[in-house]
Amino acid sequence: MPAIREISIEGFRSIAAIKGLKLRPINVLIGANGSGKSNFLGALDLFRIAATTSYKMSDYVSRSGGADRLLHFGSKQTSEIKFGVAFGEEFDHHFADYSIEMHQTVDDRLFCSVTQTAATLPPHLAGTEEVPPRAEPPIEFLRTQLDGWRLYHFYDTGPTSPMKKTADVNDNRRLRTNGSNLAAFLFLLHEKHGSAYTRIRRTVRLAAPFFDDFALKPSALNEEKILLEWRHRRSDAYFNASSLSDGSLRFIALSTLLLQPVSLRPSVILLDEPELGLHPYAITLLASLLKQAAVTSQVIVATQSPLLLDHFEPEDVLVADRVNRATTLRRLDGEKLSVWLEDYSLGQLWEKNELGGRPTPESIGPESAR
Repeated sequence: MPAIREISIEGFRSIAAIKGLKLRPINVLIGANGSGKSNFLGALDLFRIAATTSYKMSDYVSRSGGADRLLHFGSKQTSEIKFGVAFGEEFDHHFADYSIEMHQTVDDRLFCSVTQTAATLPPHLAGTEEVPPRAEPPIEFLRTQLDGWRLYHFYDTGPTSPMKKTADVNDNRRLRTNGSNLAAFLFLLHEKHGSAYTRIRRTVRLAAPFFDDFALKPSALNEEKILLEWRHRRSDAYFNASSLSDGSLRFIALSTLLLQPVSLRPSVILLDEPELGLHPYAITLLASLLKQAAVTSQVIVATQSPLLLDHFEPEDVLVADRVNRATTLRRLDGEKLSVWLEDYSLGQLWEKNELGGRPTPESIGPESAR
């Protein structure tokens, strides 16, 4: 059962209204640049921040340029942002629905209110006494679940990349969303979770055959610091992250995220274009890692790669388009595509514009046409 059964978003950036969107264990978003894929991921991240960490909410709004920038076409058109999420029976054997409303304040911030809109039993337990009482209040339950959502960006692999810098060796509670504590987190896995560490090492070697192993030790001059170092196969020389290609470094971060122990892994993993800079074979490996992770974590990934798309089923795919200046999302129907899929892959159909999600003049709906 997915962590999120259903999601609704209104008034956030390019999203005017997406209501009752059902989510699966794995969800692959495709669409043209500017169609709203990243905004959908960003909306889920904002939902988490608003419900769990109020001080980070102010930082988020400030970095975004103020509340007016987050409202759909600004406050002159949109007065509030609304989120709704429905969790499935996996959590405490209840269906639980929550909503967040965000209103612009006079100083261009957002004021948030969180409410539980429903809490009902799943059909197979309705009318029975088989359901244990909740261990925590409804809002605390929501915060506990949302704290397991994470939006990851491993874009920055340049000379000043956070992944290439020295990290605090004890910064290892969870892998940070930009990979800045990658060395410290891998060191934790090496010391405490050997089987997961071995899986990561072997997977990295599949994509980078020159790679032998990580060299993970606190600095000899400062044992509170650690740098991502590694060994070349058939060599005693040590190299650091600056010697890795951009694609290799990203793949290491992705492998670490997706192969870490289930007890440490986020319950909902949000990834925006993880295929950037990866060799086609590494993209094939990435698809396999995403599927493995989706067995125990819900995965929502936006991609521009037809090759990555090829590895998923039509029902896994959400297509983003712009209609009436707003983002729309629709799930592919495998039955309707069955004849096409006898001769073409999903990626090929996307390239042939049979799925939508391609750059086109913005669609105009009936209301705008009048």
